[in-house]
Amino acid sequence: MGSIDRYIFRTTLASFALVLVSLTGVIWITQALRGIDLMTSQGQTILTFLGITSLVVPALVLIISPIALMIAISHTLNKLATDSEIIVMNAAGFSPFRLFFPFFYATCVVALLVAFIAAYLAPDGMRRIKQWDAEITADVLTNILQPGRFARLDENLTIRIRERQPGGILAGIFIDDRRDPNERVSIVAERGEVVKNDTGSFLVLETGNLQRFEAGKRDPALVAFGRYGFDMSKFSKGRDVTLGIRERYLWELLAPSENDPVYKQIPGQFRSALHDSLLAPIYPFAFAVLTFAFLGAPRTTRQSRNFSIGASIIAVFGLRMAGFACSVMAVKSPGPVLLQYAMVFSAIGVGLWMIIGGIVVEAPPGLMDAINRSNARIARLFGRLASA
Repeated sequence: MGSIDRYIFRTTLASFALVLVSLTGVIWITQALRGIDLMTSQGQTILTFLGITSLVVPALVLIISPIALMIAISHTLNKLATDSEIIVMNAAGFSPFRLFFPFFYATCVVALLVAFIAAYLAPDGMRRIKQWDAEITADVLTNILQPGRFARLDENLTIRIRERQPGGILAGIFIDDRRDPNERVSIVAERGEVVKNDTGSFLVLETGNLQRFEAGKRDPALVAFGRYGFDMSKFSKGRDVTLGIRERYLWELLAPSENDPVYKQIPGQFRSALHDSLLAPIYPFAFAVLTFAFLGAPRTTRQSRNFSIGASIIAVFGLRMAGFACSVMAVKSPGPVLLQYAMVFSAIGVGLWMIIGGIVVEAPPGLMDAINRSNARIARLFGRLASA
């Protein structure tokens, strides 16, 4: 790789990283706001909130990466064209196909990233989200106990809390335990928190007192405590997690178990998800080739690139939308899968043909004349409005 190739390669990857981080951050914030109730209504900590919401980032990167690559290549080509570097390279003997090499190398890096995310990282993140969500949902202290209400966890066990505080702290705790027929226990504590370990789940109470009313005795036994552990393991049992399509690794989609109940119920979705994962690292090549085919040809500074930019955006997004449509239809029939492969590889072939042939995409003269006349009318209209 020569110095020019390294320069274009670094510029493209730097632009790709900047666009990818920016778009992913914006979309992640919108997704994270939906889970803000983890800290409010369910009393989870900020670390739990950030942990769960960050697990969706690989799935976002999987979708955004090809688009970020297209924007990065467009930016790099526009920069080279603005500085007349493409014209100089062409005059020095660089054909459009030779100029495409550093962009191809950058696309290979992006494709490897997308392949790893599609095969392992994105399903693993979705799987962890589902397991984490199941643990939170199965926790009685975050679902049954509501501030200001008496909750009956068992036939003879009642708990009430006054409020939830940041960090998972429960304030104003009252427990009435009548499960033992020989005694009744009443506990009042200023605060408490849930502690889970290998032995079970406990409600650790702080600064309170315990009253024990034993059968046959007139006066209760009163005990003041600094810390007291109340066993809640019986009421915090986990539940089985059924993995959906998005939580399956690539090898699980390639060879699903015949006894898998999900596979028996929706085999078409397995097929659709499998081919989506296989095509995920190919889409960056299609996007890169189409973008370069429309914008990579040398032009003089007098030639407008606006039409080519618009045409490349339409081609890329049209291809991706058609791919999404085929994925949906592939659930019912394998035919759209073949159509999707044909579209992607045809787009790559047409793009390479345009690059090798040095075809310059420009707007038809009639269209440009119509646009110029329309712009002139608008300018005259604004001129009259300004003079009036």
